Amino acid sequence: MKKKIVVLTGAGMSVESGLKTFRDADGLWEEYPVAKVATHEGWEADPTLVTNFYNMLRGKCLNVKPNEGHRLVARLEEKYDVTVVTQNVDNLHEAAGSTHVVHLHGELMKVCSSRDVDNPHYIQQLGPDNYIVEPGTKAGDGSLLRPYIVFFGEAVPNITIAAEEVQEADILIIIGTSLAVYPAAGLIHYARPGIPVYLIDPNPVSAGSGVKQIMKGASEGMKELFETLNA
Repeated sequence: MKKKIVVLTGAGMSVESGLKTFRDADGLWEEYPVAKVATHEGWEADPTLVTNFYNMLRGKCLNVKPNEGHRLVARLEEKYDVTVVTQNVDNLHEAAGSTHVVHLHGELMKVCSSRDVDNPHYIQQLGPDNYIVEPGTKAGDGSLLRPYIVFFGEAVPNITIAAEEVQEADILIIIGTSLAVYPAAGLIHYARPGIPVYLIDPNPVSAGSGVKQIMKGASEGMKELFETLNA
């Protein structure tokens, strides 16, 4: 039976692909206040602004490609049973070939009902030819279509699934996250005692004892770890 790897990824995973993080000095929150574009209150106040913001993000996402880090995570499936748990809303893990991806904070290339967000009947997949959502467009239940994104202050519906995956892991890999955003940051505590935990990030991260940090970016760090795991 293949060993199970769970890979937890954050914004740093996609930086090398050209996607800005939200929290860095030149991040998106510098340009677009979070309260206006990523909260329920912001959506209620100005759904047109929010709709256009995510149209813009989709356009950016469609113009980038997976980096070597994404590709090496996908290649782990050659020898391991791999689940990716990502805080990112892009689809770069899927584009790189990862087949089991749990999105904690939603998916940028999907829209949903604003009345019944997680109802699968009203979730729509968007693509390169229809990624622009006109403000005022309705979902199947008659409510406005909204981004399929977990806004700040909303529950994270997949956190229980993610915690169960981490509990079953034989190896935990954390890439490009400061472990500062909850509830995702708490997932490390679900790892079974004694399993190898690797953290790839160029900046120092306080992750507790027993965590081996590789202080490199996603691609270079994954190259090093890939060789270690396949030695």
